[in-house]
Amino acid sequence: MTRSIGPGLRHYWQRLARWPGGAWLFSRALGLTVPYTGTLGARVQRLTPGHCRVTLRDRRRVRNHLRSVHAIALANLGEMVTGLALLNSLPDRTRGILTGISVDYLKKARGTLCAECRCDIPDSNAAGEQSVTGTIRDSAGDTVATVQARWLIGPEKEDPGVD
Repeated sequence: MTRSIGPGLRHYWQRLARWPGGAWLFSRALGLTVPYTGTLGARVQRLTPGHCRVTLRDRRRVRNHLRSVHAIALANLGEMVTGLALLNSLPDRTRGILTGISVDYLKKARGTLCAECRCDIPDSNAAGEQSVTGTIRDSAGDTVATVQARWLIGPEKEDPGVD
């Protein structure tokens, strides 16, 4: 990735979220932009700098043979929520990429899940790694998984094709 996506995320969320169906439309557009994440069918519920909340309906497409949400679907949900919280809060002309992820699975995930992440807002686009934690809870409020994601952030690079 050579370009910052933070300004675009902020712009489209602020523009769409205030309208009925806007969160659904934003989530759908995000899924088309990031196809693998889009396979989850998760819906962004809240997106502010340093905070994101996403829900995932339990359905056959994301389940495993144990009739619970698949471990990798939970990891993908954790990457999504941590990435949105962090990337949405980056200063303009700052980019980020996931460099590592670990997931602690605490309980079988069943029913509608809510993933949430709160993170520090970077004050510059200086290169560095930022560790961000996401928590995934079931409808009873029990934590089913925690996700620790490492994101490398830094200034966007010049496009070599532009003079």
